[in-house]
Amino acid sequence: MSQSAQAPDAGDGKVQAATRDEEEREAAAPHTADRPPTSEEEAAADTNTLDPAVAGHEREMGKLGAEVKGGGSDRLTPALADR
Repeated sequence: MSQSAQAPDAGDGKVQAATRDEEEREAAAPHTADRPPTSEEEAAADTNTLDPAVAGHEREMGKLGAEVKGGGSDRLTPALADR
């Protein structure tokens, strides 16, 4: 959405209905590539190797994220926690 096409901000800190509508429309749109890969891109993908250190770090961060407790929901007021 361009700057000039944005809904005016009501100034109350609430998300505007037009923003929610646009986000829902965008989320429902198909998320596909704009074109098929070129033969060069396919060949490069076939020869791609993963750095073991990067793969290990990804596993470590995934485990760390899975073990995170809370996320702040315990600090929300009861009215906000139900949203």
